[in-house]
Amino acid sequence: MSDKNILLSFKSAAPFWSSILFAISLWVSFIIQGWAILIVPVFTLLILPVIDQYVGLRVENLDTNLKDSQLFWYRLITLIWAPIQFLTLFGILALTIYTDMSLTEKIGLFFAMGVLTGTIGINYAHELMHKSGKLERCLADALLAMVLYSHFRSEHLLVHHIHVGTPKDPVTAKYNENFYKFFIRVLIQCPSSSFKSETIKLGRKGLPPSDFSNPFYIYFASQFFMIALSLLIGGFFGLFLFFIQALVAILLLELVNYIEHYGLSRKSLKNGKYEFVQPHHSWNSTYKVSNWVLINLQRHSDHHFKPARSFPLLQNLGATKAPQLPHSYPAMGILALFPSAWMSIMNPRVTRWREMFYPEITKW
Repeated sequence: MSDKNILLSFKSAAPFWSSILFAISLWVSFIIQGWAILIVPVFTLLILPVIDQYVGLRVENLDTNLKDSQLFWYRLITLIWAPIQFLTLFGILALTIYTDMSLTEKIGLFFAMGVLTGTIGINYAHELMHKSGKLERCLADALLAMVLYSHFRSEHLLVHHIHVGTPKDPVTAKYNENFYKFFIRVLIQCPSSSFKSETIKLGRKGLPPSDFSNPFYIYFASQFFMIALSLLIGGFFGLFLFFIQALVAILLLELVNYIEHYGLSRKSLKNGKYEFVQPHHSWNSTYKVSNWVLINLQRHSDHHFKPARSFPLLQNLGATKAPQLPHSYPAMGILALFPSAWMSIMNPRVTRWREMFYPEITKW
């Protein structure tokens, strides 16, 4: 690439580097303390949805034929995030243990840390796990181990993408299922479904579940390392703070899972199988700023339609092909915490979705 093209590529990718500001904000929170502990959660969960409404939508698409060299700056941020998050998480943990802060401030700081590792870290892990390269998979595993949710890679690739919109997918939220019921259900079902999927995959190769190619060995080892490191740095209180951020991160991940497919189902065919996954099987949002922060996660229909497509190339498909949410994922995540309000807004949309895409089905 010429210097001019490199500059243009960086300029195009720059808004997606906003995650760096979130990591810096965590360090600022630690340094200032007090009210500053709330910077990241307040901005992410409250201010970002307001900014989205003000800045508006981003409907333009990049050319899907762009070469990897032209996507260098997009790819780079996902590759460097794991070490940035690791240093932020364990660096602040080490300093917090020996800093004169109140218990409330320390807990609040690691609640904020969970917003960072859940909003950005798991999202980047999601992008990386869809790549075939060993480096990308290793970085994804490292990010998931930091929140003690390593099985998400197996569950997402081998269960969710195959069975989305069917009863076999634990993370497709059912119509009229509130978030809290959904959250408890996936915490129970996903670890077992992910292990079962890996067992079936090994069985096709004639290998037992105990074979060392089973990624659950990596999952357990990497999570054990993160737990041991937390204990080494801060003892049981350090582990307690580490668990707080992990729980918040997992909660935010499953909030997004809940939003992405709520009430949407694939049609059962006469042969007992289900129709192929289509763009109308995922909820989308085209708000500009939150798509920068979430690296186009809200273009979720195209992700399921073309799972290997890199995040900058995900397409905005429009309301006639992909159902649109009234607000961004962060705003809808807050709404999902209030089941009555969520269902009053989303259930009519699910009904209209059914009438639009499956008018022949009168009973669900």
